Amino acid sequence: MPQWLKNAVFYEIYPQSYLDSNGDGIGDFNGITSKLDYIKSLGFNALWLNPCYLSPFMDAGYDIQDYTKVAPRYGTNEDLYHLFDEAHARGMHVILDLVPGHTSDKHKWFKQSKKPTRNRYSDRYIWTNVVWDRPEGYSWVAGESDRDGCYMLNFFHSQPALNYGFNEITHPEWQISYKDKRVKGTLKAMIDVMRFWLDHGCDGFRVDMADSLVKNDPDKTATASLWRKVRKVLDAEYPEAVMVSEWCNGIQAINNAHFHCDFLLNHWKKLTYYGFRYRDEKGQNKSYFCKTAHVSAEDMLRLYLDELRQIEGNGYISVISGNHDTERISYMLDESELRLAYVFLLTLPGVPFFYYGDEIGMRYIPQRSKEGGYHRTGSRTPMQWDRDAVNLGFSTADVKKLYLDVDRTLDAPCVKQQLVDDNSLLNLVRRLNEVRQSHPDLQADGHLEVLHCGFDGVLCYKRGKNTAVLINPTNELRAAPLSIQNVIFEIGSHRGKELAPQTAIIFEL
Repeated sequence: MPQWLKNAVFYEIYPQSYLDSNGDGIGDFNGITSKLDYIKSLGFNALWLNPCYLSPFMDAGYDIQDYTKVAPRYGTNEDLYHLFDEAHARGMHVILDLVPGHTSDKHKWFKQSKKPTRNRYSDRYIWTNVVWDRPEGYSWVAGESDRDGCYMLNFFHSQPALNYGFNEITHPEWQISYKDKRVKGTLKAMIDVMRFWLDHGCDGFRVDMADSLVKNDPDKTATASLWRKVRKVLDAEYPEAVMVSEWCNGIQAINNAHFHCDFLLNHWKKLTYYGFRYRDEKGQNKSYFCKTAHVSAEDMLRLYLDELRQIEGNGYISVISGNHDTERISYMLDESELRLAYVFLLTLPGVPFFYYGDEIGMRYIPQRSKEGGYHRTGSRTPMQWDRDAVNLGFSTADVKKLYLDVDRTLDAPCVKQQLVDDNSLLNLVRRLNEVRQSHPDLQADGHLEVLHCGFDGVLCYKRGKNTAVLINPTNELRAAPLSIQNVIFEIGSHRGKELAPQTAIIFEL
């Protein structure tokens, strides 16, 4: 296990929306580099960058045309290497987004795979034998190449699926076993991509759709076997390189596939789904941190605790505030509720991830789709630096040239204004990160034990040897389940064993 993960707190950056340093309306590497001191000042010591590779941007960069060349909109490869160096000089780490399941249809591998004559890339993607063979249960494209066959898609029309083979063979005329030497080149090529970036200063990868490599693999056993091979290579050659999976199943991702961390995604009915974004069948906000919901944390915690117990000691569950695929956390929680949610997020075991702008409470802004974003586009708007600056400090470009428009409301939350407000959300995040860094009990390895999870909504849990977290998310007075002494951090207030509405306390037992 890379030692730096034990106290890591990640900050996710959507590169095209963070800071435009050259006035073209799109965020870039030099913009990110110029804000490393800001990020570090908040207590974030690791970055995750969304895909920044050469791409036609049909899916905002998740359709990769060249894995080892960055998109010119962000700068040059050298600019990214410089970002790595500057982060390392500050004691920070940077991981990139690895997209191993598919490429763009503009990738050189796919151009070769489309050819009717056999070549080394013919089996790099999944093809049927004849153009008329389009088995149900898969997404296909036909009639766009001279090769007689249809190619499988992972998502959009422009994202052909890379071929890592099949576990269960249902169409032997075109499906290849994942153990067959004809598909082993795909995994080798992906390992070579990792080597390239690790050799240039990258500290690891967040792996997009990590569970989707081998097809017809319902229990993900074959896919896990491939990732174990990757981990073996990295452990031997790059022992401090981190692998974080987008899997949302810690038992499979950590115990079986040997990832260091696994994302707990918001669209599954697990912890963050119930905690931060949950509506019942009547459309009512029943998120645990909604002050009027008055729900027990039991539903939120049940699956999480079971998974945590099974993976403990093998890796970490990564709870996220949100990401580029979900509505922002502020979409269903107001600022007072966000404060309690952030206490929770930053006092759980594992390795937490914050989405850029969540530290100031940026809003989800519904708008026209951009680069395949659709409903996700509203969570990808530019970072808000200064309410008094042009385009909130994101870019000096004319508004028509902006990648996406900024929040134009008069009270748009911005960094500059919150930096000087001691009670701002930004400064709350800073203080929480300071508490986490100064108390080993609250870091990745600290054990979690639930002390109270009542129907009154009050939640209390112990971290490590002698630190406890107590939360009353409701808008009513509640009784504390145990005596409160030696307070380390507090939002709201308490008197004796009486908890004021919307109170969160970190204290020593």
